[in-house]
Amino acid sequence: MLEIRQINPEDTYLIRHNVLRPNQSIEACKFENDHQEDSFHLGAFYRDTLISIASFHKEKNPCFDEELQYRLRGMATLTEYRKLKAGSSLLLHGEALLKEKNVQLWWCNARVSVSDYYKKFGLTEYGEVFDIEPIGLHKLMYKKI
Repeated sequence: MLEIRQINPEDTYLIRHNVLRPNQSIEACKFENDHQEDSFHLGAFYRDTLISIASFHKEKNPCFDEELQYRLRGMATLTEYRKLKAGSSLLLHGEALLKEKNVQLWWCNARVSVSDYYKKFGLTEYGEVFDIEPIGLHKLMYKKI
């Protein structure tokens, strides 16, 4: 059984490194908004092991008019646990917290390889595919709530 709980930014770094940025330094896994007052980080635990993470930062994207926006960053699940739907649980829990904060829109720069996954949660693509060096091709995606 999965347990979703808030975690510290530092708790996300190893999974970010292992899953999202294995060819970069651990320093590249520390985001500038991690310690921002309005940021929050969620972890999915399976048998007391952290298996999946997601970080939400208050950040306005100029492509959208909504005043109160949050950005999802660094969402990742350890490969051997992907069938447990931990990522889905994190997104649902995170969106519920965003609704409590009266957030109007949340967005992310999704890797092209997982954009269909985000579409299942009601996110919409915006604009053209773009490259984030050295990570790869991304799409801006958003959801109004």
